[in-house]
Amino acid sequence: MTVACTNKQGFVVEQGAPAVLILSPDEGQVVHTAAELVVRDYLNVFGDTLMLVPSAGEVHDAPQIIVATCGVGDADLLIEQLGVECDTLGMYPESYCIGVKEVNGKPCLYIIGGDAHGTAYGLMTLTRLMGVSPWEWWADSPVKPRKRWVVDAFEQIEHPAVRYRGVFLNDEDFALVPWANETYDPGTRRGELGPKTYARIFELLLRLRANTCWPAMHECTVPFFFVEGNREMAEKYGIYMGASHCEPMARNTNGEWCVSGVGDYDYVNNRDAVKRFWLERVEEVAETPVIYTLGMRGVHDGKMNGAKTIEEQRTVLTQVLADQRAMLSE
Repeated sequence: MTVACTNKQGFVVEQGAPAVLILSPDEGQVVHTAAELVVRDYLNVFGDTLMLVPSAGEVHDAPQIIVATCGVGDADLLIEQLGVECDTLGMYPESYCIGVKEVNGKPCLYIIGGDAHGTAYGLMTLTRLMGVSPWEWWADSPVKPRKRWVVDAFEQIEHPAVRYRGVFLNDEDFALVPWANETYDPGTRRGELGPKTYARIFELLLRLRANTCWPAMHECTVPFFFVEGNREMAEKYGIYMGASHCEPMARNTNGEWCVSGVGDYDYVNNRDAVKRFWLERVEEVAETPVIYTLGMRGVHDGKMNGAKTIEEQRTVLTQVLADQRAMLSE
């Protein structure tokens, strides 16, 4: 497709004449998730359905929102003709370019990501431009309807200054777990935070252009990886799962050792059992984006078992770190 780009006119959407969003089926999962949110927001703002089409050649008259990721499918030629430098975007993880230019004599709004996360964050910037707050659900922030929307010609490139950014769901005993269990998503087990609840949490993170979550881990809560669907929900929203200081190797020791561990959680006297406990989780989530916490404490916030003096603790931790790194390498 030949694309001639200038930078003269604004992008205009009229109620009753919906735009189309051009999105390749080859895009990553988080991009399609973000596109689903854009479609929902577009309906709430304009009362119209935003159509998703795989190719710009399929539409003619409708206002076009072009979405692409560098290196995905046949996007690179289009990106080059739009004048976006993928090399520039590639310098920064999760970067994106958003702007308005003329394409074949008509203004279009385009979002180009350096990677899948960047493209998704560009889509979330689009919803902000439409007037939708990231807090539209959690804080009941109202969405203002529009009959006409004009975006003047512009271009901007953005990327995060902090590589991993998000939330730790700490002290969930007092609000999050009771609310989820008793109101929003009553589960079959007491203390369960399931994929319906985490979907709302992850959606907020995506809308805020955040990418990391340390899940709830107190004794009152069923561990994150023990609940079917939680891991898949994190992958859908592009969330890296981390863990707190007493959850090494992606295991909620506080809630999981009593179920999956054997003997005492003691690296001095029960090393093989503890290593098996960690290895089970590493193998389970090997294909999942996980930020691993290394080291060792007691089952919860206490000091580790078996090592009594500072020197003994130093010796044990040196071995723990070596074993954990070897486990991840394998």
